Amino acid sequence: MKIINVKKAVRIGLFASMLVVTPQIYFSQTKVQTTPANTSKIWGKVDGIAIEGMVQGPSTEVTPLQIACVFEYTEGDIFNSPPALPEAVNGMVHLDKSLNGIITELRKSGKFAGHSLETLLITPPSGTIGAKKLLLIGLGDRNKFTPELMQQVASVGMEEALRLGVTKYAFATDLKDAGIDSPTAEVAGYGVTGAINAYRTQAFLKGKKMSAYKPIEKITLLAGPAFFTTAGEGIQKAIAAFNK
Repeated sequence: MKIINVKKAVRIGLFASMLVVTPQIYFSQTKVQTTPANTSKIWGKVDGIAIEGMVQGPSTEVTPLQIACVFEYTEGDIFNSPPALPEAVNGMVHLDKSLNGIITELRKSGKFAGHSLETLLITPPSGTIGAKKLLLIGLGDRNKFTPELMQQVASVGMEEALRLGVTKYAFATDLKDAGIDSPTAEVAGYGVTGAINAYRTQAFLKGKKMSAYKPIEKITLLAGPAFFTTAGEGIQKAIAAFNK
């Protein structure tokens, strides 16, 4: 497996990514209606970029670039259920296992600490996951997380996508997988806002002949079965703000 440190910067979100099709999921004894796996919807467009929602996990989404987010390591964090989601619906666990535990190994050893906005680019072996490239972005200390961070994370993700020359990419925040009870719609909105703001900055520089990149055609925001509709509300709100 080829692993390349991209950068550790201070400068793209979204969503728990879950794979298994279930008619309903129970959280704290509350029945939650779910959306079937592989459901997708284009929520709208901004600057020619289609913003898609997809019920899919980061290990199986077929894409040139998959972005996933992780906190600084604590022992067994993504495997401790609760507060982490159960393994059957935990997209980060699926991603880690598909890569033979490399994400846990990197985090536990400190080779990728997961500090806020730290990045690491991985080239997965053929046949392991659906993406050709995997970009990890750090979320820092889980006890200090705020939804606003996702705007910066989304910005970093967009910048890396442009640098890598892809025309589309998928994004999963993995907050629910890690056991963070984040406001889904708000996080989704910040994910869109951060990505588009970063894109517009590069478009401005391109107009000054100070940047060159392939236009982004689509961003796919991965959501778990229980969060697709709520995430869509936040995405639509962010799109509307840009298009008014």
